[in-house]
Amino acid sequence: MFTGLVQSIGTLASRATRTGVPAGCRMTIRADFAADLSDGESVAIQGICLTVTNHTAREFTVDVSPTTLSLTTAGDWQPGDRLNLERALAMGDRLGGHIVTGHVDGVGRLIRKEPLGNSTKLWFEVPEPFARISIPLGSIAVDGVSLTLNEIEGSVAAVTIIPETSSKTTLGQLPPGHTVNIEADVIAKYVQRILTAHLAAPQSEPASPEGLTWAKLAELGYLART
Repeated sequence: MFTGLVQSIGTLASRATRTGVPAGCRMTIRADFAADLSDGESVAIQGICLTVTNHTAREFTVDVSPTTLSLTTAGDWQPGDRLNLERALAMGDRLGGHIVTGHVDGVGRLIRKEPLGNSTKLWFEVPEPFARISIPLGSIAVDGVSLTLNEIEGSVAAVTIIPETSSKTTLGQLPPGHTVNIEADVIAKYVQRILTAHLAAPQSEPASPEGLTWAKLAELGYLART
């Protein structure tokens, strides 16, 4: 579990194919907090939750599965690339961003950026399933950075990053056309899952008085009354 508040920008030192693991790879990341890590703990790298398999005073290593390589931007990372890093949330820490799982929903693409006062507004093309469950002023994680959605229209989402975010993460240097890892608000995903299951059930199906019913959804404004 993470908060989307990037703690450091690391550098990909090396990547190599894992022996006996088709299409998987092992990556070594140079990070200023490497010495404080423990083998087996989780680190969010560009918003992807990965497990530390080994570490030294300056670097740590992770194994990346074929699935992760195919569904995130990790497959495109090359030695020398700068990467947003965040260690896992410890019980009792302040939740300064929002709840981020590190389970990427899909890959987005920066399509436009413009200065906005001393900040920068960014427009991303995002996966359609993500767009369906997102709302203005809701939360989004872009390459592991917790951000607030300014607007969402169709498959385009806009956010604004302040100078602090621009300088302390990789987002300030993104060129148009660059791909990013996108994670939707986990609470929205659970709500969608629950409502989808209920709405898919036959309307004549009896429901518990305490449960979610068609009448209750209509009362709350989610359905048109008939």
